[in-house]
Amino acid sequence: MNTQAHILKSNGLKVTLPRLKVLEIFEHSPHSHLSADEVYRKLVDGGSDIGIATVYRILMQFADAGMLRKSSFDGDRAVFELEHGHHHDHLVCVHCGKVVEFFNPLIEEQQNLVAQSHGFKLLEHTMALYGVCDSADCKNKAK
Repeated sequence: MNTQAHILKSNGLKVTLPRLKVLEIFEHSPHSHLSADEVYRKLVDGGSDIGIATVYRILMQFADAGMLRKSSFDGDRAVFELEHGHHHDHLVCVHCGKVVEFFNPLIEEQQNLVAQSHGFKLLEHTMALYGVCDSADCKNKAK
């Protein structure tokens, strides 16, 4: 059994060609944060005969199974990334939508101190910092 089929079965999902193809896209994508539309375009460009509704359904099944993490950085547009089991935060470009992952132990410590000072024990959190990336197009839009 190949690795992708094993991953699906170990997460309680039936092995189907569309699920295998979606998982493969995430495993081989240079951009780790993909929207349903981006996944759909990659599948169609690769010759798959699949509907956008099927892509949405698979992505939600993967998220429910803990295989993907779903985030919404700009309100209504969700992006998905493989769940690797380690915490990280995000930088998001407000012009092009580029997402960069980062982890900073000092920030994590400060968040815990803030929570403690207000009588909270953090169980989990998400942080997204919004700005302008260093691409020429985005820098020009920001001026």
